[in-house]
Amino acid sequence: QVQLVESGGGLVQAGGSLRLSCAVSGRTFSTYAMSWFRQAPGKEREFVAGISWNGGSTLSADSVKGRFTISRDNAKNTVYLQMNSLKPEDTAVYYCARGNALIVQSSVSGMGYWGKGTLVTVSS
Repeated sequence: QVQLVESGGGLVQAGGSLRLSCAVSGRTFSTYAMSWFRQAPGKEREFVAGISWNGGSTLSADSVKGRFTISRDNAKNTVYLQMNSLKPEDTAVYYCARGNALIVQSSVSGMGYWGKGTLVTVSS
């Protein structure tokens, strides 16, 4: 059974930084792409960033390009999201998700497993 557990969320002022982590159980972590999504109150879940199975390729939403960086450590079965220059509009629950392929997928339907999410609140 694959389980994903996010951590690192919290309250931060605009302009600040947070680093989210997602620990993944199971021996297949290194053979799948991983992604981060977020969902703000009253809005649909949206893609934030994704990384291929070996970290060789990444993809980011336009809204976070230049501010957020996704990375992974296959030896630790962990994926990270470094978030800098945070804005109030980044406030959301952030979800870690495991894809169903080696390459990055940006659709909700392309994910096989989800974590329960971690709340990020950015105050103005």
